[in-house]
Amino acid sequence: MMARLAAAIVLLPAAAGCVRTVAGVVTAPVKLAGKAVGGTVDMMTTSEKEKDEKYVRQMRKRDEAEARAQREREKECRKHPERCEG
Repeated sequence: MMARLAAAIVLLPAAAGCVRTVAGVVTAPVKLAGKAVGGTVDMMTTSEKEKDEKYVRQMRKRDEAEARAQREREKECRKHPERCEG
């Protein structure tokens, strides 16, 4: 009886360590999934400032494209005035 009690006392700290390790292994996927979902949500949400910056970039690109097309039309009119209106 004494030997069993001594063995239980010696093995108890080791078993506690195993329980913590098992608990860590079991909860690890949940913690990782939470981080992945949180990261995805953060990446998918945009602030008003980010939306405004994106809108300004799009407008600038559109304006540059229109200006480029206008310069091409003017250049074409200088080369071939008969093709231009007015």
